[in-house]
Amino acid sequence: MSTARASARQLGAAVRAVIILTLALGLVYPLAVTGIARMTVNSRANGSVVSLDGQPVGSALIGQSFTDAGGAALPEWFQSRPSAAGDGYDGGASSGSNLGPANPDLAAAIGERREAVAELEGVDPGDVPADALTASSSGLDPHISPEYALLQVERVAAARGLDPDDVRALVDSAVESRRGGVLGEPAVNVLQLNIALLELDT
Repeated sequence: MSTARASARQLGAAVRAVIILTLALGLVYPLAVTGIARMTVNSRANGSVVSLDGQPVGSALIGQSFTDAGGAALPEWFQSRPSAAGDGYDGGASSGSNLGPANPDLAAAIGERREAVAELEGVDPGDVPADALTASSSGLDPHISPEYALLQVERVAAARGLDPDDVRALVDSAVESRRGGVLGEPAVNVLQLNIALLELDT
């Protein structure tokens, strides 16, 4: 067999292998996995969309801001932790600030956030929890700590004319425990808590 024919044969085999693998791994496998996911965990497969009155209002997996057009916190809503993803919670720009703990810009930002949260909540700056001051590594974390949620109870209750005990009970019921009882820390999904708050307010 000539060298040219051997090369052509190898090239043909390589092209067929690329086509077969592209179809199998680029089309058949993703469709199969997506189909199985939609049959077994449909909500998660479709982005864990959270709806209110039949309309999508966000995802349980991606945080969002509850602020006015100028970026000021709306007092009637529970607030999320800070985000460094784009202009905040931008799924296309997921990232943290990438500033080290000794970076003066990060120290200044944390100081400003501490003062702002303390003023908003009417508490001593030393009582502000860490997750109210720092962004997550993805910038998309939809959760806050139960401590940060409870810190906001008095403000939210006052803004909505609700009994603080009722709002506190709502927060307690929204706390998600550690996964499997060991992984992570207890947390509160802010979007889901705010939707529950709307139902309490009606």
